[in-house]
Amino acid sequence: MCELLALNANTPTDMGFSFRGLSRRGGATGEHADGWGLASFTPDGHGLTVLREDAPAAFSALADQLAERSPKALMSIAHIRKATRGVVALDNCHPFSRSWQGQRWVFAHNGDLQGEIPLGDQHRPCGSTDSEAAFCWILQQLDAAQPDPENPETLFELLHHCAAELAQRGTFNVLISNGRWLFASATTRLHWLTRRAPFGRATLADVPLQVDFSSVTTAKDVVTILSTEPLTTDEQWQPFARGESMLLIDGEIRRRLQPVRKDLQSLQV
Repeated sequence: MCELLALNANTPTDMGFSFRGLSRRGGATGEHADGWGLASFTPDGHGLTVLREDAPAAFSALADQLAERSPKALMSIAHIRKATRGVVALDNCHPFSRSWQGQRWVFAHNGDLQGEIPLGDQHRPCGSTDSEAAFCWILQQLDAAQPDPENPETLFELLHHCAAELAQRGTFNVLISNGRWLFASATTRLHWLTRRAPFGRATLADVPLQVDFSSVTTAKDVVTILSTEPLTTDEQWQPFARGESMLLIDGEIRRRLQPVRKDLQSLQV
């Protein structure tokens, strides 16, 4: 399996502290050593930088530089890979990026999907992962539905439906963003944490590193971090429910959708 990380904020914020903790799991404190990637949108939501390597993040000079000085953004998504489908190669490293309706979309996935995902000719994967195929399939469904690309509420409901369909094939923990909003959905493990005033200290679980956020924030800042596993030891991380999806804008959880079934358990079990 892999691990996911995302940042959504109301003011340009760097993800260096969280990425430092995640990257250590890419071959040092964790087994996710088959590649990594970090995607950051410019604060206006239009520009996008995607950096990827098919090497362990824990021992990467580039990953270390990003942990020290990552781009300030309202939206960033990171991923460390443990190859289960597809060889270790740059084309198979997340996050993946595609253009849809004049927007740049970023996608990262944790899990395994069984069977061949049916795809048309317009959206085709470059690599050999089930994850990238799932991304192409989602874009294919959006093409068929023709939603308003500027309406995050409509897109949220469609993406929630797509996530539920793909989850029937296996494990589908996913992060998707177009730089203006963040969609997240989980079938096994995903956690979230919102930091707002009054800010305090946080200590990473994988590195002896602590930050006092009150010294680097303002009273108006709101930042939500999503991670497969909690990254800090002294903050109250909340688990997604199994099959739950969230829409985040400006650091706030705007909407939550859960599956109809009532027998599903929290991801914490």
